[in-house]
Amino acid sequence: MNDKKIPFSKQELESIAEKFPTPFHIYDEQGMRDYAKSFVAAFDWNPGFKEFYAIKSAPNPFLMKILRSEGFGIDCSSMAELVLAERIGMKGEEIMFTSNDTPAAEYKKAIELGAIINLDDVAHIKYLEEQAGLPELICFRYNPGALKEGNAIIGHPEEAKYGFTREQLFEGYRMLRDRGIKRFGIHTMVASNELNPDYFVETAQILFELIVELNRELGIRFEFANLGGGIGIPYKPEQEPVDLVRMSKGIREAYEHYIVANGLDPLKIYFESGRAITGPFGFLVSRVLHIKNTYKKYAGLDASMANLMRPALYGSYHHITVLGKEENPSRFMYDVTGSLCENNDKFAINRVLPKMSPGDLVVIHDTGAHGHAMGFNYNGKLRSAELLKRVDGSVDLIRRAETLEDYFSTLDFGRVGNYPV
Repeated sequence: MNDKKIPFSKQELESIAEKFPTPFHIYDEQGMRDYAKSFVAAFDWNPGFKEFYAIKSAPNPFLMKILRSEGFGIDCSSMAELVLAERIGMKGEEIMFTSNDTPAAEYKKAIELGAIINLDDVAHIKYLEEQAGLPELICFRYNPGALKEGNAIIGHPEEAKYGFTREQLFEGYRMLRDRGIKRFGIHTMVASNELNPDYFVETAQILFELIVELNRELGIRFEFANLGGGIGIPYKPEQEPVDLVRMSKGIREAYEHYIVANGLDPLKIYFESGRAITGPFGFLVSRVLHIKNTYKKYAGLDASMANLMRPALYGSYHHITVLGKEENPSRFMYDVTGSLCENNDKFAINRVLPKMSPGDLVVIHDTGAHGHAMGFNYNGKLRSAELLKRVDGSVDLIRRAETLEDYFSTLDFGRVGNYPV
């Protein structure tokens, strides 16, 4: 049972809110560091182990610098993410570039930075060669199709737009070998927010067995197997986090059976987790503006799905704490809503909570991944600030809130009066 505690007192958050108006996202550095250390420690049996943090989860350079100091690399999928990595001094093989439908300019930037390029399509081999040239190390993303079950968020692998088929893998690695490439990696990711540790063990088994077959048929050796991301977090109180030690033990047994037994050791184990690294250590702090009683009871917040769209997009559960009322009985059923002109702008539906009143501070849990990152400006909503609670207890502003000037900055009002109607 997960008790869903928060690392802030009501007094502390009220003080923070006086300086930084709600809504805002706030992250707990200590929690992130502790989890990062436990992740690395779980795989200490593999000397080349590396986690490439999926920066799409929370694209903030302050967070990436923290994770880099814990030995993490960065997983990028766009030009902006590559430039973010560059601007904080990352380069070479601490960058994994995993993209799809990729423009030539992004491949060129990845090669300029010396990143590991993870191709999504067999046709991209020729495209990359013609547009930017082939680097010395290349990885392919494998889509196992019906061999591997997906889950609700990422869908069935055979219906996903990502990756090579099994037959295309053999074709693609043969093409690379014949072009003189000698350094190879392999990657897959077929689930998102998965809580069963055995799922990742099975993924490793599929990749390790494939590595053996590719080696036998093509005579190539692999430097790494990237097992992807998808490690889930316990959004609901009754859920438990993924047991990293158990997961690692199962992967190690598969490694011994397939890789070591076939003389293919050493093989570096990589991950590209995002959600598990920062998700549980981020919180959306908002304030109740209105309580509405019609056919239902509504608690309207000063945040909206522009600050956190997962509940509207996926029907996802995020736990809610009403600060100062944690010990009060939960007897009132609310829809917890935002102010967008969309009826699905709801953080919770029929959620039983303590009695709420205008002015209450509300903390929405587990928003440290795919929270602020998925924000948008529909309805003219402005993206909120991001704050970081440091290990010493101090709080830093790591991204200011947007202003109306930001919102209008790409428009030219000076030309409006002269524009023919």
